[in-house]
Amino acid sequence: MAFYKFSVTVDCRMDKQNKIIVVGIGPGNPDYIVPKGLKTIQGAKYLVGGKRALADFAQAGQDTCAITADIPGVMAFIRDRLPKADVVAMVSGDPGYYSLLDALRREFAPEQIEVIPGISSMQYAFAKIALPWHDATLASFHGRVPQPEAIEYKPGKILGMLTDSQHNSHTIPQILLEHGWPADARLYICSRLSYPDEAIYTCTMQDAAAKPLVTHGIIIAHE
Repeated sequence: MAFYKFSVTVDCRMDKQNKIIVVGIGPGNPDYIVPKGLKTIQGAKYLVGGKRALADFAQAGQDTCAITADIPGVMAFIRDRLPKADVVAMVSGDPGYYSLLDALRREFAPEQIEVIPGISSMQYAFAKIALPWHDATLASFHGRVPQPEAIEYKPGKILGMLTDSQHNSHTIPQILLEHGWPADARLYICSRLSYPDEAIYTCTMQDAAAKPLVTHGIIIAHE
């Protein structure tokens, strides 16, 4: 009786799992998005982002969802489309710094998420004033109040802060004075960073109220 050997090749690779690709689009001006991020956005079938980001980057034929206060609705859009293809989510600045990435990690496994970093507005602000920020303390007044130890004065301290309409360039200096900052400490008040009407006002802590009001921006304080 003759015996024959058969060779069978089995491809054990699993099907590619679709990803949520979170792209940092930089401080605002499209010139500051990294090339890989732009290529990923342009090739997206499903695209999530703020209204301004969608206006800047979305293309005809893409299925889009605007990020609004309805975060559960955004998550539902992503969850519904993820089995079909990758979903690209655009966030301002860098995804690792106060972005939708936190909410995505609460809803999806980290293995389902890929991040393409971007230039944050904080990074951009320090670059514009040519000040290294490796020793800086970063804090956010955007929709929150930092812990006192984050903003209290210490000699040589460099403090970078996100602002909002309530905690702005007129109110934050007063808070810092109450936390021990000298009246003559230097402030950089940054508005509309990366846009043609960008403005950076330099003043002392005590003179900040005389400068134009800046709400959603960056303030950097140091001696």
